[in-house]
Amino acid sequence: MISSQYLDALTTACTIEELWAMHTRRMADYGFDRLLYGFTRHRSGRSLGDPDDFVILTNHPDSYTEGYINSGLFKNAPMTKWALDNEGARSWRVIADRIANDTLSDTEKEVIAFNLTHKVHAGYSISFRSVSPRSKGAIALTARADLIQDDVDAIWAEHGTDITVLNNIVHLKIMTLPHFSPSRVLTKRQREVLEWVGDGKTTQDIATLLGLTSATVEKHLRLARDALNVETTAQAVMKAAFQNQMFVVEP
Repeated sequence: MISSQYLDALTTACTIEELWAMHTRRMADYGFDRLLYGFTRHRSGRSLGDPDDFVILTNHPDSYTEGYINSGLFKNAPMTKWALDNEGARSWRVIADRIANDTLSDTEKEVIAFNLTHKVHAGYSISFRSVSPRSKGAIALTARADLIQDDVDAIWAEHGTDITVLNNIVHLKIMTLPHFSPSRVLTKRQREVLEWVGDGKTTQDIATLLGLTSATVEKHLRLARDALNVETTAQAVMKAAFQNQMFVVEP
């Protein structure tokens, strides 16, 4: 049973770190002690865009994330492929079924072999409903090493609805909080000039409002474009807005 107090704590969390800490503890209570959440707003076809623009949250050890995420194995993972084409929750039993039917590709087998060395062998995945063709979010719930898929499916039969609801709430909450790679952080002045651009102000308007020269404003806009890895100021405004770096009330 999900308490109203816990829901209140989730929905009023001020930072992703606070939210994630609560969520990992609650999922561990259900038997899922390792989580991997990913979200992008820059999907194009089968590409998920620039990894530096992903929102990645996990409590897996570095030894796992280095190989699975940083080396790109996740791109060939069977459940990643499933999540790109589906919405809802899915048992990892589907992997065992594919192994039994010998329908896995060599790259998928490589991912499974890697997972098994890290005791990632039972769990569930949830693919969240997308709000646009460019966005996709999903979470992999890895069960404790002592559990097998039969155990996980039994847990899901009893608590699956609550687990799905909690993960959906966390996903939606993440969308309201600042989320960006450290390499994409804007300075206060860069955020300020982009906010004025978002309000329809010209470079000269911004210079007058901030007591700067037009050249200085242009410099801050250029640095903001560089930080966000985009070509135009319009793209910078859009990406900064997506990442909740603009017009954000400080916690």
